[in-house]
Amino acid sequence: MTAAQLPPVAPEVTATLVEDLSPRLRKRLDAAVTKLGARPAHRDGDTVTIAVDDETELRLHAPGGVVATADAISCGCLLAPACVHRAAAACAAPTADPAREPTGDTSARTAPEAAPHAGEPASAADSTAGAAPAHGTAPSSEVASPAQRAAAGALWAAGAAVLEAGVDGAGAVAQAALLRAAHTARLRHLPRAAGAALSVVTLLRAARAGDPSYRTADLVTALAELLGTAHRVGTASGAELAAVRGLARRPYSPDGSLRLYGLFTEPVVTDSGHGGVRTWVAGTDGRLCTVGDVAPGGVGRALGVADRAVRLGDCALTHRELGRAGLAVSGATLSPDGRLGAGKGVRAVTARGAAWTEPPLAALWQTPPSEQAARALRSASRFADSGGGGSDLLFLDVELLGAVREPGGTCLLALCEGGVPVRLTVADDDPALAHRDNLMLLATAPGTRLRIIGRLVPALHPRLVLLACSHPTGEGTIDLGFDRLRRADLPVPGAGVHLAPPVSGGFGAHSPLHLLERRAEQTVTAGRAALGMLGDVSAEARRLRRAGLPTAAGLLTALCASAARRGRDPFGRLLPADTDGFAGHWLSAARYASAVSESLCAAAWGTARESPVAAPSVPVPTS
Repeated sequence: MTAAQLPPVAPEVTATLVEDLSPRLRKRLDAAVTKLGARPAHRDGDTVTIAVDDETELRLHAPGGVVATADAISCGCLLAPACVHRAAAACAAPTADPAREPTGDTSARTAPEAAPHAGEPASAADSTAGAAPAHGTAPSSEVASPAQRAAAGALWAAGAAVLEAGVDGAGAVAQAALLRAAHTARLRHLPRAAGAALSVVTLLRAARAGDPSYRTADLVTALAELLGTAHRVGTASGAELAAVRGLARRPYSPDGSLRLYGLFTEPVVTDSGHGGVRTWVAGTDGRLCTVGDVAPGGVGRALGVADRAVRLGDCALTHRELGRAGLAVSGATLSPDGRLGAGKGVRAVTARGAAWTEPPLAALWQTPPSEQAARALRSASRFADSGGGGSDLLFLDVELLGAVREPGGTCLLALCEGGVPVRLTVADDDPALAHRDNLMLLATAPGTRLRIIGRLVPALHPRLVLLACSHPTGEGTIDLGFDRLRRADLPVPGAGVHLAPPVSGGFGAHSPLHLLERRAEQTVTAGRAALGMLGDVSAEARRLRRAGLPTAAGLLTALCASAARRGRDPFGRLLPADTDGFAGHWLSAARYASAVSESLCAAAWGTARESPVAAPSVPVPTS
């Protein structure tokens, strides 16, 4: 049995089942989750049955695709309903978040998006396109209510407990505390912080399960978003408070009549068990919009939906056809992030598309790469408040140089306008998708010139996730997640993967910022105690100061000192660690490292950040 075979379970259901266990059973819960994962399961309609043993069955009933109540999980063992099996099944299943739509970003497969980070299931949000958000712009004098501050405090405490224990210690009980805090936060109208907590739970489960797509940096980002947002709830007011609260539902507003031209279609696969597609289109003014179809189903659904009709008016085009054709839409509704609504008043008919070399699409490639990177970095910033609009896509003309081997795998090196070397990586390594095979085939054809579309990856060197490209023969375009290139498609078929010559790693390639970043990641992996045993870090601090990063040096020193600090009572016994103080130090270090990293990324693309993301104002104890 895998998590993908189980229906999503509502956060409050998992939290309730874990909280109802006796202390003895809670100690056995993690082992029960592991044991249950090895048992066979089968689905019959809305019910999934797991064979606990030869005589006992566990059932999860999910009408509508989600287990919404604790009674929907039943067990046939003698200890039921007080058994550990029900809680173990809830902890093994994906976490449902029906109030949020997925971002559809396959590069965030392990991290559902923060005020996000985590669903685009076809939901009522699209069918009620003109509905207003639950909480819009707050009056300038409005502050968080006592109930909201209490909910934010519970989120902070749950996040700090994860930092204290690390991945290995943050088992099902710690995750249940996060889920309970997330559910309470959503009831108190704090959807952004609640979403961040669910992202942390998803990543913790991926880390503990050994998911190959898991990245520690993703968990660092999610935890920093959770702690930073929880802290700001108590200090923000007015428009800042509205941004910190987030939106429970995506607002759609009327946008009149639109003439749209298809660009490409990408597969969408999320760790919450959703799968589908997202098709990008552009208006006559160059504005980017998306049409999505994502629902529970994983990668199999993504492959199937690509050839289904688009859910927009009376349009008969499939998603893959729309990526190369056009639409004329009347009564259009649009969300701030460019998603087209599919309300009853929307009308759409097929129209002629445009090649990437024809207007209006050709204009997308005429903007200098540095300007595109600056725009995309503002959109892709990991901790900036979502302002809607904008896109993290880049449109480049490149010449392929060959493959480059990296610790995380092989990527494709290309040279874009201005002589900037760009590393192109796959959007998803799932073998059912064509990303990896296509990239490896392109690596056999150095010298090939292509027009590409990629998603910016914040890094110390120019880096993109490759999503689509012009056909190497110059005829048509390739959706790299769906279409499979053949050797005969290459202008001069190569004999094998060509390794590109070494290139400079970018403006910040030799920056010692990684000294601070790795300590933040080490905390997430092994917990506060592991960091406290490091001892003297003055050598690392001196190296940071010599590189012109005195703030990083101070944050590193303070973080390690806080991890090692333990007071004693009058009898010489160790006092409990100051988890809140340590979490404050860690948050400052993580947010500062992210801000510097994004600035170095901007410099590598040849542009300057207009307003770098500042580290949050976190009360950090000095004693």
